[in-house]
Amino acid sequence: MKKILVLTAIAVCAGVMVTGCKSKKVAVEQGATEVVVPFADKEYRSTKDFFRATQSGISPNLATAKKIALTNAKTELASNVQTTVKTVTEAYTNQRSVADKQEFENKFEENAILVVNQSLNDVKIIGDKVFQNKNNYTYYIAIEMSKEIIANKIADRISKDSKLQLDFDKQQFKKVFDEEMKKLDNQ
Repeated sequence: MKKILVLTAIAVCAGVMVTGCKSKKVAVEQGATEVVVPFADKEYRSTKDFFRATQSGISPNLATAKKIALTNAKTELASNVQTTVKTVTEAYTNQRSVADKQEFENKFEENAILVVNQSLNDVKIIGDKVFQNKNNYTYYIAIEMSKEIIANKIADRISKDSKLQLDFDKQQFKKVFDEEMKKLDNQ
């Protein structure tokens, strides 16, 4: 008798859960409106050749909305580049036999981040759209920065540091960097 009560309770709970899940799914499908965000297409995502970012800004002033969008996009772009550079740095230093690996990696990464921050002046706007409602402008922007510019500037910066230059192989760095960039095409 006890087993029957337990099994019945489990069946009732399972039924409620299944019914609850189904009703939530139907409610989402029936009551939801799809929002189309500008620059969400594949052509605006990072590739093996370009880092890309898209963002928006909202303000009652059009110029301010644009500044917000551009700042947000540059922040996102810098974050994406720095993440990739960090991955490349780790992979590159793991392939090199450097005397003080940790110091080399930290100094390498520090120089790379400095280059990324300086390179944000080289971004190119590849799309922008403005929407206006009663009180605000919403400005959408898509930007890109060439992988080659970043890779070359990092290599040049490292080559100017006499301590890092001893353990730096530009061709090997470019190879690791290119491999990491190819992964962006698959995302």
